Amino acid sequence: MNEFEHERLDMYRAATEFVALADGVASALPRGRAYLADQLRRAATSIMLNIAEGAGEFTPADKARFYRFARRSATESAAILDACQIASQGDPASLHLGRSLLLRIVAMLTGAVVKLTESGSGSGSGSGSGSVLKRI
Repeated sequence: MNEFEHERLDMYRAATEFVALADGVASALPRGRAYLADQLRRAATSIMLNIAEGAGEFTPADKARFYRFARRSATESAAILDACQIASQGDPASLHLGRSLLLRIVAMLTGAVVKLTESGSGSGSGSGSGSVLKRI
């Protein structure tokens, strides 16, 4: 196979979709809202990058730590979309789609963390944990 483990994860693919959507939302914001555009782009990218970092880890605890970081960035992104909506900035359909994607991403990340942190989920190489995550 010519792909990395993170590229096989549904949560990573959803995160890449959100990065593209977030960039569109950020690009549509007026110059006076550059701080929101910058923060949204950074938070969206952080979701994707932390999922990739977590997938590259060996131990369940390390994987879970990065997935929790990604989850925090996803909830931050949701709050930024809320701020855009409150300020009447951004296309309402795009903001709604972004929130829907984020809810899905957060659910997948939460499920992954719970599975990785269940008692007996392993100490050692983390073999087997990747197969659980591929189904999420």
